[in-house]
Amino acid sequence: MELDKIVDPILLFKQWLSEAEKKEIRDPNAMQLATVSKNGMPSVRTVLLKDIINCDFVFYTNYESRKSNEINETGKGAICFYWKSLNRQVRLVGDITKVSEDISDKYYKSRSRGSRIGAWASKQSRELESREALMEEVRLFESKYTDDIPRPSHWGGFALKPIEFEFWQDSDFRLHDRFILKPTKQNNQWIAKRHYP
Repeated sequence: MELDKIVDPILLFKQWLSEAEKKEIRDPNAMQLATVSKNGMPSVRTVLLKDIINCDFVFYTNYESRKSNEINETGKGAICFYWKSLNRQVRLVGDITKVSEDISDKYYKSRSRGSRIGAWASKQSRELESREALMEEVRLFESKYTDDIPRPSHWGGFALKPIEFEFWQDSDFRLHDRFILKPTKQNNQWIAKRHYP
């Protein structure tokens, strides 16, 4: 890939995501989110990118989950997208904060009824006695909320503000094309530098 020194990583990411949306069979917006506890123990899981707002990568979750606890402890995280159909990967590192309640409310209202009920029923990351116990919680909240389903206070969005991007493109003989972008301190432009694979 030809590369200028100054690159807009958000624009490039959106171009790659658009191509992935045409080729990936399912969930081209799936990303691996890594967090770390205050004791330095890392954990990683797959979540879905739901929006990019002011260059921040937004996802939603239960605020009482392990990932949320670790985000609250350190405020740090990393994201990795891998599109096998394109043999491409994008990695981001940055600080994570909660999005506003208005943004969480707006997204929550766009979800299906079942997903909104699920946000109430699932005590994410806690031990579950049985599948039936979960389904009983679902039935309980289905009967409680027959009309409007408010967003629970324990559920909402986080946004990762990137301080580094890495774009990676597969190539023959493992001589992959890899470049890392970091912002300058003066005018906040992103400078791209190619790295050995």
